[in-house]
Amino acid sequence: MSRYKTSSYKAYKTARRRSLGLLAGLGIFALTGFSQAAEPEQLRIGYQKYGTLVLLKAQGNLDKRLAAQGIQVKWTEFPSGPALLEALNVGALDFGQAGEAPPIFAQAAGANLVYVGNEPPEPEGEAIVVPQHSPIKSVAELKGKKIALNKGSNVHYLLVKLLEKAGLQYQDIDAVFLPPADARAAFERGSVDAWAIWDPFLAAAQTQTGARILADGKGVVSNHAFYLAARPYAEKRGNVVSLVLEELARTDQWAARNRKAAAKEIAPLLGLGLAATELALSRNSFGVKPVSAEVLEAQQKIADVFHRLKLIPKPIVVKAAALPQK
Repeated sequence: MSRYKTSSYKAYKTARRRSLGLLAGLGIFALTGFSQAAEPEQLRIGYQKYGTLVLLKAQGNLDKRLAAQGIQVKWTEFPSGPALLEALNVGALDFGQAGEAPPIFAQAAGANLVYVGNEPPEPEGEAIVVPQHSPIKSVAELKGKKIALNKGSNVHYLLVKLLEKAGLQYQDIDAVFLPPADARAAFERGSVDAWAIWDPFLAAAQTQTGARILADGKGVVSNHAFYLAARPYAEKRGNVVSLVLEELARTDQWAARNRKAAAKEIAPLLGLGLAATELALSRNSFGVKPVSAEVLEAQQKIADVFHRLKLIPKPIVVKAAALPQK
């Protein structure tokens, strides 16, 4: 074979290999693209160690129902409402649950969220507790004392209102902002004098440390639990939000009739023990419903108090975070 023919043959072989490689690459790209296109839609739900969402996760009914529609549920646990709503604000969540105060702090921070439902009032599900042998017998005696609480959580408002009822100002106490796990550690080692906390952490403190309730929310606050969604998701996938609320309502109805069975189901998820879980559920209210004008007005009063105390930087209009009625 001549030198010219040999050179031409080598060039042909090289070009052929490159063509086959390119076709293989295109095939892989096509398969990858197909795989990505086939990935299921995702609903990202944030939950805490309380409420019906935990039970809904444990029972798996929502996951099954949405899977039939090609939607996968991704569950993420958060230590508190403020952290959950921050995740919702930055686009990491589509749906979640929080108490009364967190949505107000989140809205004041510019979060694009909407109220989509709430549970009935649960005033005994949050309280200020002191160690079992503490000499403190009344809220009035908290003047000058250190009180642990999660900043921006439902108990933030409880503390404000209980202090007012006792004739004290918010500035009369030393607020120590800690998430539940750190607050309990501080409470047990005596670094704080009292702890404002919600169920089931409240129930765990009672059953495991002998913590004594100084005052709860009865007659002082409503303590609603709210279901919230990212506004873009609620506007685009309102049908999915409605489906979630339907499943929550069914779970609520079952749990209201079967509290002990419900406690057994969620105790492993909570990791706080069966006794604490049963005590927390005994104080739980069940019955998810659409957010009413009256409930939004109650939220507005909380927001106004927080602005007066300079706990939020600007006044907000709570009803602006509600979806228009159809």
